[in-house]
Amino acid sequence: MTDGPGQEEHDAAPDAARSVPQDASLSRRGILGLGAGGAALLLAGTAGLVHARSGDGRAASAKATRAAGSFHPDAAGDILANRARAVSRGDRAAFLATVGSAPAAFQKAQAGLYDNLRRLPLDGWREHLVDTQHTDAASEVTVVRAEVRYRLKGFDRHEVARTRYLSLAPRSGGWTIVGDGTSHGLADDAEIWDGGPLTVVHGRSSLVVGDASGLDGFARSLDAAVPVVTRVVGRGWAQRAVALVPADARLATALAGQGQDLGAIAALATVAPPAGEGPGEDRVIISPGTFGRLNALGRDVVLAHELTHVATGGARDRTTPLWLIEGFADYVGYSGTGITVRSAAGELAREVAAGRVPAALPDAAAFTGASPRLSQSYQEAWLACRMIADRYGEATLVRLYRAAGRVSEAAALRDALGLTRDRLTALWRDYLKKELR
Repeated sequence: MTDGPGQEEHDAAPDAARSVPQDASLSRRGILGLGAGGAALLLAGTAGLVHARSGDGRAASAKATRAAGSFHPDAAGDILANRARAVSRGDRAAFLATVGSAPAAFQKAQAGLYDNLRRLPLDGWREHLVDTQHTDAASEVTVVRAEVRYRLKGFDRHEVARTRYLSLAPRSGGWTIVGDGTSHGLADDAEIWDGGPLTVVHGRSSLVVGDASGLDGFARSLDAAVPVVTRVVGRGWAQRAVALVPADARLATALAGQGQDLGAIAALATVAPPAGEGPGEDRVIISPGTFGRLNALGRDVVLAHELTHVATGGARDRTTPLWLIEGFADYVGYSGTGITVRSAAGELAREVAAGRVPAALPDAAAFTGASPRLSQSYQEAWLACRMIADRYGEATLVRLYRAAGRVSEAAALRDALGLTRDRLTALWRDYLKKELR
């Protein structure tokens, strides 16, 4: 996009955004810890690119053969259509009639599902039959895979797709839902409506959904973070965010996707997979237990960090180096806070003071959960971006970030800074010595 007069690189920042493959959701995670003196410090940002496939690669997912004349897909299609109409019209009885022959526990869960769906600002909700997963001739039960599609009104541009498994059986001359796919090792994709009774809070620039307490506060914090991010990256993003706040840490982990563990993570930016072609929809998942242990500064930093990923497409970017993605998010998160470098980079400061100055910018492996210097890697990345902004200006840092989403790292450094990576590294090492010794 062409920059407008006086805007330069502060307009249309999401050039780095990349389309998410239809079956993938890429996530980056922000971890906050409490440093000395109570300062909340951003310690880590990404565990790598994690593919959270929707209904793909499940155990026991091979299509089963079935006896001719038993189950027909039209039967499932009719049931699923009835459920969608019931949700749209607010007909609770009609929705529950589709599970009227199921065990009491499943009926109760479906009643909770309906109630949660009705609390959400849905712009459509429907279940689409994908295929048959299993047929048990003895019990006449057929397990089908359905794709749930929905949009959150005012926030989602395209439909989100999630996978559900339903067990159907003939009852009283027709087919009805009698359970899910768990008895066959088939697990549904997690969604926020799988928890307890939902609360939905509409902020000025945010939609906060969850069964945890204090959602009004989350909405206020997100609303406050939006202009912080916009001041740096420009107005060329939606300037709004959807946050999911489950009370159950296990649901938070499931929402985060494969390979993620939100036990020590305050918040995480992820992408819900699209129905068909499209970039997917951004979500910020908040782990309330960890988030609640942060002070006000920590909450502000982590939410601005995650919203930077939303604004720049960082949660789906496979081109920009991780040191720049996470360092830039930290740069935005810390901007305007007044926190000192030594306070925010305590671990790295101790190493530098002892003469152990890092030889190179952190590579992708340095940002994995197995890295022994995870905290230092994020501090190194942040200070690299801070050094670029101090030396060349914030607009140049934004220009570098945008360029790195389109071209190689070497080309981006040359075009934006006129530097090689070796020269950048030398300048950065000198900056660390100056700021941390």
